[in-house]
Amino acid sequence: MFDRRILLASVAGLFGLAAFRWLRASPAQAAEKFEIEKTDAEWRAQLTPQQYEILRKEGTERPGSSPLLKEHRKGTFACAGCDLPLFSSETKYESGTGWPSFWKPLENAVGTTTDRTFGMARTEVHCRRCGGHLGHVFDDGPKPTGLRYCMDGFALVFHPAAPSAT
Repeated sequence: MFDRRILLASVAGLFGLAAFRWLRASPAQAAEKFEIEKTDAEWRAQLTPQQYEILRKEGTERPGSSPLLKEHRKGTFACAGCDLPLFSSETKYESGTGWPSFWKPLENAVGTTTDRTFGMARTEVHCRRCGGHLGHVFDDGPKPTGLRYCMDGFALVFHPAAPSAT
């Protein structure tokens, strides 16, 4: 009986969180105009289902599920929606959170909005060119910025640096 109450309370809590997320305002796309704008059908056709859920519906991936988490080559991390370069591999670090983390984006690459889901205020990060949701930024990162850009790896693509001619 006790186990059933815990199960029912957990299910009710999950439904409550889902309803809260559904009722909240639309992502940055509703408030801003972006250089690249596509219909929902065009985004669905271009992106994988997981990329679509993250970039266009502000979803998130399971911690540790992105292959980019273990990407350590030199190069650039770009938006999976529009290929805008967002982060240099020079600013990537291991945060221990299960998501690719960076201490600084490239100049004029990202925008931010306030995300009030789950009863708290967080700073959401989106691609400044297409408005795709990338993740969140927190103030518990390393020097020199003290910031942790905690990004969904499936919202990014990696472009390795060209081998140097020697």
